[in-house]
Amino acid sequence: MEALKRPLMISGGAAQMIRPILTLKKKRVLIDVDTQKDFFLADGKACVRNHRRVLANIRRVMAWSRRDQVRVISTVQRHVPSGHDGGACLSGTPGVCKVPYTLRNRRCTFDSGDTTDLSRDLLQKNDQIILCKRTIDPFDEPRAERILTEVKASEFVVIGGSTETSVLYTVLGLLTRGKSVTVLVDAVGSCEKSAADVALRKMKAKGARLIESKSLFGNSKLRQVNACQCDRCRGKLRKATLSA
Repeated sequence: MEALKRPLMISGGAAQMIRPILTLKKKRVLIDVDTQKDFFLADGKACVRNHRRVLANIRRVMAWSRRDQVRVISTVQRHVPSGHDGGACLSGTPGVCKVPYTLRNRRCTFDSGDTTDLSRDLLQKNDQIILCKRTIDPFDEPRAERILTEVKASEFVVIGGSTETSVLYTVLGLLTRGKSVTVLVDAVGSCEKSAADVALRKMKAKGARLIESKSLFGNSKLRQVNACQCDRCRGKLRKATLSA
């Protein structure tokens, strides 16, 4: 009887074993998929179509994440030169780098590898986690798979590209793991419109919510992003058209 009256004592190690990992209850997490120069700048090796419009919305979303202190989990493709990737996002080239305004100040980067080690307070100490991957599917990377699986949040908001490859695999992987997923359709880039439309239908059929970015934070006055040196991003193409 005396033993039943005693409070239950848990050792420090045991407490850590049962404590949820990377918990952000009732909060959103922004999933930023492969927003790299090779995919989103006009001179990139595999630039998405309509990159100017998509980049403007991605920049708006990143500004929203800073304002509302939304944590960001980013993925980046990083390939070796001998890979079968068509030359995009090769390690050591400028194209593998992220577009500058998709970076948060407090961030940490994990290289691709077969380990799953990570600290439990990652999203308390950092505003952004960047996960390098060797394939288009982040769940093929053990550490990325663990982070994306164990993060607890009320909603996962997805941006990036491309819709028909990396975004599709990321969204379906999250949905399979019971996550609530929202895809910002005007902030995901694609290379082929028909394939992207099919991919979006697959996501919706599996339970993803498809909305435009203004549904999160309203309209924005941002019109140009000046992310690359093409005439469209610098507004010269529109000026030339109007003057003609």
